[in-house]
Amino acid sequence: MGKISPVAAKYIVNTQIQIEGIVDRPDVIGAIFGQTEGLLGTELELRELQRSGRIGRIEVKLEAKSGKTQGSILIPSSLDKAETAIIAAALETIQRIGPCNAKVKVENIEDVRISKRTFVIERAKELLRTLTEDILPDSAELTEEVAQSVRVMEITEWGRDRLPAGPGIEEAEEIILTEGRADVLNLLKHGFKNVVGMNGTDIPPSIADLCKEKTVTLFVDGDRGGDLIIKELSGIAEIDYVAKAPDGKEVEEITKKEIHKAIRSKITLEQAKMEMKDTSERIRGPMMTQNREAQQARQDSRPPFRTESKPDQRPFQRDNRSFQQREDFRKPFVKKSTITKTDSDNFKRMLEDLIGTKGAYILDESSNILGKVPTTELPITIKSLGSGINAVIFDGEVTSEIAQVAESARVKYLVAMSSKVKPNETRVEIVTNNDF
Repeated sequence: MGKISPVAAKYIVNTQIQIEGIVDRPDVIGAIFGQTEGLLGTELELRELQRSGRIGRIEVKLEAKSGKTQGSILIPSSLDKAETAIIAAALETIQRIGPCNAKVKVENIEDVRISKRTFVIERAKELLRTLTEDILPDSAELTEEVAQSVRVMEITEWGRDRLPAGPGIEEAEEIILTEGRADVLNLLKHGFKNVVGMNGTDIPPSIADLCKEKTVTLFVDGDRGGDLIIKELSGIAEIDYVAKAPDGKEVEEITKKEIHKAIRSKITLEQAKMEMKDTSERIRGPMMTQNREAQQARQDSRPPFRTESKPDQRPFQRDNRSFQQREDFRKPFVKKSTITKTDSDNFKRMLEDLIGTKGAYILDESSNILGKVPTTELPITIKSLGSGINAVIFDGEVTSEIAQVAESARVKYLVAMSSKVKPNETRVEIVTNNDF
């Protein structure tokens, strides 16, 4: 857009001029007024039009080069289109400026309003972009923020145990039972109001009473802890359905889509128990097979029984040996380390891998890792497997509970960071980090 005079111009006449000589700006302006005077009549006289403000100040820009002068002329106009076009055409009648020949050519008549309109549109786009990005929040985000704050405010306390719950517990015929307050908040956030939390694994008595009155869906985490809650609660309360979060995730952290998918995929309590039983058998089956194979190998390696030994002493010797074994079992167990160099190196490497994870490796007799579980679930896992465990390596401390469970399951080695149990207090060989 050309330079605009203080006059409220509607149009600007853009003109190019070429002069065969060296002239000054006043010479060009004088030629414009002088050579157009009387050409267009009194109504379109340039001097009168400029005096009345219908023609703005004439801008002349010149540049002299090689004995010639060239430049541009800008004339702002508030006349209508036809009158402005006549003024522009009149400029091309100028043939001399001072003593020099000149040629004037009108390039275009610029509509200032169009230029202003383009400027307004582009500037408006820029302002709107800034407003949207930096000032105004997204409407969906605004709605979600308000809705979430309302849902969090909706959390209430239910029953004599003051359990965290949504506002729709009393009216709803079906309820969702979760483990804790964080689970309740997440479900409220995504629109579920018929939810109540148990505040951990210590199941309050009021939950059992509630389960008698409502259709209950137990919504648990997708880990072994969730399976333990199912087992524990099924023996106390009447659970109708079970829903589980995706594997390895907790109810408090899953998304709205994952919540809906889990609830749509809920199963009956009986079916959930069958699935847990099948999972346990799949883990225990290979271990029992390996145990039987190891026992058969030991039996095959024994020397054949010689019949020429004294037959009358055989029963006595066998009974005496059994009695001696029972006596040995009652004696305080003082043992030397039976761990081999290879096992020691493997145990050390695995223990270093577990540092900081609060996890545990369960190994079979071939030192193969059967699985990895949290240390908090270690006693229950050992109980459920029952046998076939050669070693348990975990990031923690050997307690009397873990030692007793391991001894009952015939575990050979307990490898941990430290131990509260003395070596002569258990038949399991305890190896700590300091022993490596």
